[in-house]
Amino acid sequence: MHNGEALPPLEVDIDLIRRLDRNGPRYTSYPTADRFVPAFTAEEYREWAMKRDSSNPLSIYVHLPFCNTVCFYCACNKVITKDKSKAEEYLRYLFREIEMQGEIFGKGSPVEQLHWGGGTPTFLSDGQMESLMKKIGEHFRLVENGDYSIEIDPRKVNDATIALLAGIGFNRLSLGVQDFDPDVQLAVNRIQTEEETLRVLNAARREGFRSISIDLIYGLPKQTVPGFLKTLEKVIEAGPDRISIYNYAHLPKVFKPQRRIDEKDLPAPGAKLEILSQTIRMLTAAGFVYIGMDHFARPTDELAVAQRKGMLHRNFQGYSTHADCDLVALGVSAIGKIGPTYSQNFRSLEEYYERIEKDELPVMRGLLLDQDDLLRREIIQALMCHFFLSKQELEARFSICFDEYFAAELALLRDYEKEGLLSLQPDSLAVSPKGRLLIRNICMAFDKYLARDESQVKYSKVI
Repeated sequence: MHNGEALPPLEVDIDLIRRLDRNGPRYTSYPTADRFVPAFTAEEYREWAMKRDSSNPLSIYVHLPFCNTVCFYCACNKVITKDKSKAEEYLRYLFREIEMQGEIFGKGSPVEQLHWGGGTPTFLSDGQMESLMKKIGEHFRLVENGDYSIEIDPRKVNDATIALLAGIGFNRLSLGVQDFDPDVQLAVNRIQTEEETLRVLNAARREGFRSISIDLIYGLPKQTVPGFLKTLEKVIEAGPDRISIYNYAHLPKVFKPQRRIDEKDLPAPGAKLEILSQTIRMLTAAGFVYIGMDHFARPTDELAVAQRKGMLHRNFQGYSTHADCDLVALGVSAIGKIGPTYSQNFRSLEEYYERIEKDELPVMRGLLLDQDDLLRREIIQALMCHFFLSKQELEARFSICFDEYFAAELALLRDYEKEGLLSLQPDSLAVSPKGRLLIRNICMAFDKYLARDESQVKYSKVI
């Protein structure tokens, strides 16, 4: 399957999507984070971390939760404040966590991937960002030319900050745009001009950032098909390397800020599907490759190259080219992966600070994966990244007979095969061009936890 060639173009079958659209996980991990348990403790985390081979590379995620203002659509773990002293206090605790984690991991492992997310990482001052990177470098082995990325709110940075970020080692950035339409921006409380966005993008180009990604959201209040396509036109013209188009999931019961969105302002399901299909048409015409889920990239981008080579991976930050990295999570609510385990830090600042005060790692919950979890994780990874599954490979690695082990799942997949989503061969499963947009549905067939409980309402719609 991985012969270095690109996958055939995506097909959008609106009728199929309308019929099969349902709620389901995004599978940044399997099992998903809502399956983690408090019985997995900091001690267990430490044990697994001490066991790992220190020559294996690491990925580091740093969660910086602060934002100046609230965007009403937001579903992130964040703290809204204009009080900059809060960041000062947070960094004191974060630095202590970095020291504790550094003691466990040492400087043996090269950090191939580093990502600062939030919140708004650039809520920190230039000096604070410099100290934070310095602190990470004192306790972990940062390398020349690793994949070091940061999420940027274009409204909060100037050219000097972009130069500073390049200077301290960042070489990728992701710009939140969502939509340029002023009515939409007003409805979600995020006023951001095109000029602000382009200024940051151009500054990043000048500073030699090797990848620039722009994030958009479809399904926001007041959005229209022509309005969104106008935004998309401007974004394509700006020339980013990657474009992510996220589906807005309206879950006001779960995310408080969303209660300030008037439901009658949301586009009808038909309009949302039209936005999606026109977006795919425009991006394909502009030469972008569909990576999967919500991600598009230029054919020369590392994600597209990794997909062609069969080396693409998916983790808590989305698609990645670093499959073999353990992920060290730093900061409030951050999620990490060490060996066959996941762990998540406490989600409130109070509890996070309290643990660190006691010189304890702030692990709130986690999971030790069993053999079945690892097998299903492998399947979901392969489907999400490559839309293809070799039964033989899995049979050899996990000592199973695929068709027997997954008899119940295959019955459901045969229904999907009749719908034209995939083809089942004796030794493989291949997702069709029109099945790729519904990849979450296909993955859900292999999710053992979903089969146990039908509480899918807590997830967003797959499209």
